[in-house]
Amino acid sequence: EVLPVAIAALPAGRKMAAVAGPEAEEPGGSFRRYLARLGALRPQPGLHLLFDQLISESCGPAPADVCAVLVQACQLVHLDQEHLVSKVCQLIHHLLNRFQVMVDEQNLNFLLSYCISALKQCSSWTHVEILQALAALVYNNGPKCQKYLPDLLGETGLLVQLSGSAQPDVELRRAAVRGMANLCLGVPGQPYLDESYRSVCFQTFLSVLQSSKASDVDDITFCMLLQNALKGIQSLLNGGKMKLTQTDQIGSLLAVLKKCMFHGLPGLSIEMPAALYPAPLPQYDKRSPVKQEQSEPAAFKKKSKGKQKKGEFGEEGREHLGDAGDGSVLGADMLKLRLGDAQNSPCSDPRPRASDVARVSAGKDHFSSHCTGWKRISSSESEYSDAEGGIQSKTRSYQANVRQGALACFLSAIKSMEKRVLYGYWSAFVPDAPGIGSPQSVSLMTIALKDPSPKTRACALQVLSAILEGSKQFLSVAEDANDHKRAFTPFSVTIASSIRELHRCLLLALVAESSSQTLTQIVKCLANLVSNAPYGRLKPGLLTRVWNQIKPYISHKDVNVRVSSLTLLGAIVSVQAPLPEVQLLLQQPSSSGQNSSGSATPHRLNSEQWRKALPSEGEPPDHPAGCTTSEPCWLLRLCVSIVVLPREDSCSDSDANFPAFSSVYEPCPLRLESLQVLALLVKGYFSMAQSYFLELGEVACRCMEEMDPSIQLHGAKLLEELGTGVLQQYKPESAVAPDQRVPVSVVVTFWTVMLNGPLPGILQNSPHATLQTSACDALSSILPEAFSSLQNDQQILCVTLLLGLNHSENPLVKAAAARALGVYILFSCLRQDVMFVADTANAILSSLHDKSPNVRAKAAWSLGNLTDTLIINMETMGQSFQEEFSDLLLLKMLRSATEASKDRDKVKSNAVRALGNVLHFLQPCHIANPRFREAIEESLQALISTVGSEATMKVRWNACYALGNVFKNPALPLGEAPWTTQAYSALSSVVKSCKNFKVRIKSAMALSIPSKRECYGSTEQFGQIWSALVVALQKSEDTEDFLEFKYSASLRTQICQALLHLLRLAKGTDLPVVWQTVTEKGDTIKSYLLQYLKSGVEENETGTHTDSCDRERVLKEALEHLSGVEKELEGKARVRVSGFLGDVLTNHTNATELTEA
Repeated sequence: EVLPVAIAALPAGRKMAAVAGPEAEEPGGSFRRYLARLGALRPQPGLHLLFDQLISESCGPAPADVCAVLVQACQLVHLDQEHLVSKVCQLIHHLLNRFQVMVDEQNLNFLLSYCISALKQCSSWTHVEILQALAALVYNNGPKCQKYLPDLLGETGLLVQLSGSAQPDVELRRAAVRGMANLCLGVPGQPYLDESYRSVCFQTFLSVLQSSKASDVDDITFCMLLQNALKGIQSLLNGGKMKLTQTDQIGSLLAVLKKCMFHGLPGLSIEMPAALYPAPLPQYDKRSPVKQEQSEPAAFKKKSKGKQKKGEFGEEGREHLGDAGDGSVLGADMLKLRLGDAQNSPCSDPRPRASDVARVSAGKDHFSSHCTGWKRISSSESEYSDAEGGIQSKTRSYQANVRQGALACFLSAIKSMEKRVLYGYWSAFVPDAPGIGSPQSVSLMTIALKDPSPKTRACALQVLSAILEGSKQFLSVAEDANDHKRAFTPFSVTIASSIRELHRCLLLALVAESSSQTLTQIVKCLANLVSNAPYGRLKPGLLTRVWNQIKPYISHKDVNVRVSSLTLLGAIVSVQAPLPEVQLLLQQPSSSGQNSSGSATPHRLNSEQWRKALPSEGEPPDHPAGCTTSEPCWLLRLCVSIVVLPREDSCSDSDANFPAFSSVYEPCPLRLESLQVLALLVKGYFSMAQSYFLELGEVACRCMEEMDPSIQLHGAKLLEELGTGVLQQYKPESAVAPDQRVPVSVVVTFWTVMLNGPLPGILQNSPHATLQTSACDALSSILPEAFSSLQNDQQILCVTLLLGLNHSENPLVKAAAARALGVYILFSCLRQDVMFVADTANAILSSLHDKSPNVRAKAAWSLGNLTDTLIINMETMGQSFQEEFSDLLLLKMLRSATEASKDRDKVKSNAVRALGNVLHFLQPCHIANPRFREAIEESLQALISTVGSEATMKVRWNACYALGNVFKNPALPLGEAPWTTQAYSALSSVVKSCKNFKVRIKSAMALSIPSKRECYGSTEQFGQIWSALVVALQKSEDTEDFLEFKYSASLRTQICQALLHLLRLAKGTDLPVVWQTVTEKGDTIKSYLLQYLKSGVEENETGTHTDSCDRERVLKEALEHLSGVEKELEGKARVRVSGFLGDVLTNHTNATELTEA
């Protein structure tokens, strides 16, 4: 109906050009007709109406048609027709935005040139529309606009001038800033703005954000200006991968972001400095309360008269306080009081908080809004008219958008700076407990607690989460366990205070929140805090409050809240486990700490019910870990019931997101999170979980039987943790008493159930590589003592499965299988089976040549274990095993390990370990065999070159250790072969100069292994080794790395042992070199030898195995040997070295007698 009227209004001569409106035709057809009409027209004032018709067009045209129309329209409108220029720019802006059209490069060039020319030639009143058109054109087209950047962003560029602080027209400035922000949008795979342009844009956006609102500018326009500047900075940080490194740049940005984070926040007005500076102590913000805050009580009283449907919330979800009228204020006050008391008293139980508030708020659900007095001001009952109310509501919405934009920008800034730099500004954004009489500084928690917009609250919590993520090292300095009074507050106490305040504020936000999405963010933020806080250095009680307050949320109506609550509980049981505080929480009866509010209490089966629901293959141990509770801990019971029991309530609000799981079981994400919590609980608190060892195994079994691969995967991971928990108990160094361990018979029952269940099927047939990998890891966690007690066919099944998976095409599965074989080869019942050792060796050697670095690394580790087995068998079984083992396979192992020693470091570190073992294992028949000769030489050269290489310290450490193993083989021509000199030279160099003390220790150890003087070669070579060890002793305290000092005592001990070992073997021809060093450096050597003898006493007293008597005995043996050698010599040299050692022994004996006296 618009079109006929418009045609009637046209002059008679143009009615023929403007054809009647279309009837039903194909989409975009009418648009092409407009294009034809435009093509037939010449520049005339009547174009206005046609442009209006185009603007009102609703059908979706083809992008090419839109571009053609815009180009044709611009060609028709000359720049001196300013009204038409304004109209055609409106058309560009409207069509591109409405139909989301991307302009091709050719048309973009024409349209951009047109707009830039229009900006230069047309009057200023047209500039806003032109800039809007320009912004629409450059949106996501930045890389195509390179040739226009000097005109737009150069020193005198149009956008730079129009967006500058000197620009009086705020609308114009806003439009220019928007165009600049759109230019800054990054396009993946395309070049970004040059650094000079980026800098200009950043400074422009920064100056906009630093500017104050003039009195004649309305709030909405100013908000839009700020929003555009914030979007621009965010684009620079995200798209431009801008790195914030300069302190002044970071300080200025964070200052304006903090200012904008609180823009228009009701009840708060802050004045920010131009820049924030990194400081360890809090920066308090000067702020002034606004009048709104003073009138809050009146607003609450008026609110009770208003009408509101129960449970109905507007866009700003916390604007309304509920139905309780004045009671809401009472509830809020009680809530604040209880939270404050609970936080201050570590003994108080926070449980009543939520239930009390629920009762105060007239029986409303616990999770509806418990809003505190300062939060909300209702506009529905205020003094202004409906029109004014609409403007106020719109203004608040725009102000909330600014706050959200600032927080989103802050999130990008966090990702663009190093964490160590970010934490310099910790006190500006994270709350700290206020001092007596001083106000609390505003922080991100101020927004999370006071902002009326749920989305803004969620944004603030996201930013806080990003700050907390990875903060473990920074927070590790916190300590408040001691209450010593000090004249000043140490940094550690300041950080501890901040951590406590974060707990208090987040728990306050938790009970006050009504929005499920924001509630999820609060819980996630708590989980991040818990994961990084050093609770071992803080007064206990913090985790107890979090634990008790999060319990009711496990039954929240929103699945996401339930999932995040479980994530938080998982964080509690995994942080610095085992913590005594968490141990006590886990031992609480299941009813302890739960809410009396019916809607919040988790209705779960008791322990007997869920245990009956889980058919077990055998009786559980009678509390073998000393677990005194007669029922499982609340958390274990809850997680098991969520995983295995059918759901008992109707679909919750967010179950629509998980339709596949809404029929029988709880939603899949909830079950997965429960399985992860169970795995963490088993890992951190196995002594508590082990009373339900078989039942938890049954849970894992059930999960692996399901169809969902993600449930199967987490079932396999739980199985692995159960297996690993038992392995830890049976380690030689384990502190768990034998009668407190899971009995081997129970472990055998457990694995029998597993191997008769779904585990073999998953390993054989699963199409999911990650699941197979995890099942492989689980199978490798079997206790060796239990494996040997399994039935023979089950042992064969395990070995067959692993050998088969070693040929998998998937690198993840193949790597896991190679590692598992490396575990099994150490089992005493398998390692003596020559056939199994041979099969495993062939499988591992095959994987050692795989194209995947991860497979090769795992195979090299397993090869190291395999060769360890060869040495054990050689020592325990003797020659019989060596004769049975294939020479050909041994040669293959030697060559493969030599080749692997040239691979990347992760492979190399275990390859050299394997080389040392194989060379130690070789018998005289192998060494004499011509086929072995070349391989032995190559492998020795590989070891020697690795010792002196620039590889990682672990590689060199293992290479030194391997050479020590080589020296143990009496069949090798040590001291005669040319490689001997090279080996000793490499070790001597390392022991003197390697930066890493652990490498020096291993090289000194290797030098002290040869048992005969002949093994050290010529007198000259012996002298070089002796001199190198003396120099190493002198340099044993010289290091650039402070962390190495803790190894310096061990290094001196090892060098002294090596020196005494050499003296016990020295010949008469060796003594001149020894005496020369004693003459030159005797005092130094004597002092270190005395320290070595004395430290033996101290270390013995501290319970270590080193005995001072052994050290004295070695010294006396060296003295006795030297005395005998010197008697055979003539002249003064006879008594000199033995005399030196005699003095050392006398001094030590005298010092010991004085100490005992």
